[in-house]
Amino acid sequence: MTKRSDQVTDALKQLITEHKLKPGDRLPQEKELTEQFAAAKGTIREALKALETQGLIITRTGPGGGAFVADVPPDRAMSLLANYFYFKDITIHDIYQLRVNLEPELAASVVGRLSEDDFRRLQTTMTIYDAPPTNQSEEHAQRLAELSFHEVLVDLCPNPILSFTCHFLLGLLKNLRLCHDIYDLPNPALWETGRHYQMQLLGALKRESEPEVRRIMREHMVRAEALMQAQETIVLDQFLASPRARKGG
Repeated sequence: MTKRSDQVTDALKQLITEHKLKPGDRLPQEKELTEQFAAAKGTIREALKALETQGLIITRTGPGGGAFVADVPPDRAMSLLANYFYFKDITIHDIYQLRVNLEPELAASVVGRLSEDDFRRLQTTMTIYDAPPTNQSEEHAQRLAELSFHEVLVDLCPNPILSFTCHFLLGLLKNLRLCHDIYDLPNPALWETGRHYQMQLLGALKRESEPEVRRIMREHMVRAEALMQAQETIVLDQFLASPRARKGG
């Protein structure tokens, strides 16, 4: 059976939605909430605490205090979600199984919506690819910078669910230890592939061709997955061959 405080938590979310409250707007005072929901003070406080833990409200004490609707930053939401996956055994295929299906739609969603400034943003992310890396440090930096091109598309995507999901996947690629180990391995093909497909995508976006954009992005993701999985195998083989792995940790 659902706890009373959980019922009140859900009711408060509905109240925020129905009254179209925005970040910074104050919720009704505790006394009013106890009357409105026919609930004890302890139940109301527990429900408010749950909303605060979820990042949906903030509470302030003192004069002018109370509970206020919070603006949930995407980075906070992604950080909480990343914690769930922290101890999961995530593979490159897990990530690209989604990327290969979602990013073509992400790219197609911005076709016909891009301004000159948007195109300049995309072009700027590619400047680091003007020349091949001269050392491993540059190659690692280029791999992370290549993801910036995709992050611009995420920012411009009109679908908030698609945008959030793709942004989260990019965050995994930027933050997972496995991915950093992969980027530390020499792999000129990753630079060549990133530059090749991004230049093609930029041209297709300027021509406003949705089918072409979808095709190029899908090919890009399929090729990137193959290269990343090849590097993943090397990383895992190196780990298994290390003294630490042989000793069981």
